Amino acid sequence: MLLSEPQETNADFHFRIGQIPVRVTGWFWPAVGLFGWGTSQSLAGDDTRMLLIYLAAWVIVVFCSILVHELGHALAFAACGQSSRIVLYHFGGLAVPTGVSAQSLKNPSRRLIVSAAGPVAQLCLAIIVISGLILCGYRVPDAGFLRSVPIIGDFLDESSSAGQPIPTLLGRLVVYHLLFVNIGWALLNLLPVQPLDGGHVVLESLNVCGVSAAEQISNFFGLLIAGTLVLWAYQHQETYLIFLFGFLGVGCYQRLVANRRRLW
Repeated sequence: MLLSEPQETNADFHFRIGQIPVRVTGWFWPAVGLFGWGTSQSLAGDDTRMLLIYLAAWVIVVFCSILVHELGHALAFAACGQSSRIVLYHFGGLAVPTGVSAQSLKNPSRRLIVSAAGPVAQLCLAIIVISGLILCGYRVPDAGFLRSVPIIGDFLDESSSAGQPIPTLLGRLVVYHLLFVNIGWALLNLLPVQPLDGGHVVLESLNVCGVSAAEQISNFFGLLIAGTLVLWAYQHQETYLIFLFGFLGVGCYQRLVANRRRLW
């Protein structure tokens, strides 16, 4: 499965954050670089040196942001008495439980907190970035598509009209990437489609409420959302989103079929 943990290779980079092991696979770097290549090239034009600088800025921002996301999950696991490790790979990141399963994680409310902790950690990072800019007297760069997000868009618009502009293009670009990844990707990850965090939040919320068919309902709802987003992405020629939500929708359908067979 594409979203399962990849096997270890000699190209992997290992380090630790406190007691939490972190593994970065060799394919993480080129995958992230490829994703940010178009934007970096359009800004750099024919300047190869600036292209490499802009691309490096993008890769560093994505690395730090996904690491923060997975640290949110890992720290929530630790609060529940569960050890875990972090893996960053070509499809993002994973916080993988290790050792004996903690008894506290049998409680769906604890599992809900663990699921929500990753996106919440990213949103907190975005708040820190925005607050730091405001305190330093700088304005937030144009938020692009984030302006259409309710409440968040209005706040970013107000923040982009006060203070002095960040003096360098590279600085503005880094801040824009930080907001794009830590707000945009966090909200995308909160969509109620498994195995995105939002899908697990819906599932565990139903379990907290004692709904017996929680798995079937969450997957059916996820299938509807994924199908709607594929249609929207097709109309707007968003190839990456077509692939992503098409793949996630197929997964929801397969789990629905599997659950139905078990019931029979």
